[in-house]
Amino acid sequence: MSGGRGPGDRAGPAPGPHAPAQGAEGAGDGAPAVLAAVAAGGALGATARHGIALAWPTPPGGFPWAVLAVNTAGCALIGVLLVLAGERGRGHRLARPFLGTGALGGFTTYSAHALDTVRLLERGQVPAALACLVGTFAAALGAVWAATAATRALTAGRPGAPR
Repeated sequence: MSGGRGPGDRAGPAPGPHAPAQGAEGAGDGAPAVLAAVAAGGALGATARHGIALAWPTPPGGFPWAVLAVNTAGCALIGVLLVLAGERGRGHRLARPFLGTGALGGFTTYSAHALDTVRLLERGQVPAALACLVGTFAAALGAVWAATAATRALTAGRPGAPR
């Protein structure tokens, strides 16, 4: 026997009852703050999305333009965040959990996108359903790509700019 250690265990003494486990992600390093940042950001993002849905409702039998716009804008903002906070590594340590996972994760809505697509299919609006399905993914991916490229171009040559 190897003394209770498995092949993936790290060397060193076993943690005591009051010490964080070695290699435990977030143990003792502010995990509650990260969780709070994600929750607060998610609440803000979901509230913003709901406000847009109220201001721009989908009419009966209509195309869900608000969901398309929200997902496209949210993905563009994720592209900006990827460059500024990810590649440049600047900002507060809670910026990415608050803005990325929280606010933008709560703002974008692929569950509503899927439901809208199903509703269009149920009404027999197959071309609109296909446009919703393919168009949202294409717009979202295009927005991430374009925003990432634009942010890189705008920040090139500045201190801390990504290569």
